[in-house]
Amino acid sequence: MHGVALKYFAEVAATGSLSAASERLFVAVSAISRQIAKLEAEVGTPLFTRMSRGMVLSEAGELLLAHARRTLLEADAVLQDITSLRGAPSGTIRVVATDGPAHHFLPEVMSAFRTRHPHARFSLHVCPQAEAVRRVSQGEADLAVSFSSESSLGTVARHSMPAPIYAVMCRTHPLSRQACVVPRELLPYALATGDATSATRKLLERCWRMEGLSFEPVFVSNLSAALMSFVRNSDRVMLGAYLPAESALRRGGLVARRLDHPKMAMRRLQVHTMEGRLLPGMVEEFLGHIATSLQNVADSIPALGRSRAGAPATPRARRASSAGKTPALV
Repeated sequence: MHGVALKYFAEVAATGSLSAASERLFVAVSAISRQIAKLEAEVGTPLFTRMSRGMVLSEAGELLLAHARRTLLEADAVLQDITSLRGAPSGTIRVVATDGPAHHFLPEVMSAFRTRHPHARFSLHVCPQAEAVRRVSQGEADLAVSFSSESSLGTVARHSMPAPIYAVMCRTHPLSRQACVVPRELLPYALATGDATSATRKLLERCWRMEGLSFEPVFVSNLSAALMSFVRNSDRVMLGAYLPAESALRRGGLVARRLDHPKMAMRRLQVHTMEGRLLPGMVEEFLGHIATSLQNVADSIPALGRSRAGAPATPRARRASSAGKTPALV
């Protein structure tokens, strides 16, 4: 199938009308219409249902759209790789992420990658997990880095690692003497966590329901820095990912203790790409760089005592563990 026809088809699918596609492509409506007609003749069935308010993809159109997106992206990948052979900038690596990985981990990883590849360019957009994987599945981004406990259609997890939730608190907090905490131990304290759109918040609510408890945080935000500022110098507790907390922990004053609950095994940090897509060489190399960096992080985390889902750690073992090094990340 001709690349121009697929490009026009994908734009009509995205905008919902020939006129809107014409405005975005700076191409006459008649030219776009002819290319769509050629595609429909080639596949032997209508790709759109013509409605009074626009054009809606048919079942065949939905199937072709996935192919069109991959084809257009792979054509662009080849051009980027050819450009990189001349030592010139080869396009922008488009990354979407939830707040946790985007807080400091991804900027630091991007900066380190540029020391080896000075021509590399990046864009980083922060959004909820569902939006991040949607952007990748539709070709609007190259990589999605997010916390997830659910599968995502149209994408594939190229890297995945366990990512339990932590309780971040003041170093003098009564619970800081423990290696881990369970939901019921947090009842006396005001809790802070992400908003209702975050995968972390949804998982916490399920955990509390399993324990017969009501999850009622006193402070909610989609900004991890605000959550950590709220709990500093108080008996309040933030529940969330370790990644955004790591920079605050390095400055001192806060500690993190793992939230011990069977549901935590479901939560993972994942790097997603579009299913079936051939990535540009630079993007593929950066994906490997992320995976290596995350593995280094995982290797640096010391044991914090066995989960209560298995054999419980004794109070003495907990005190010994919490006196050791604070885990480095995740």
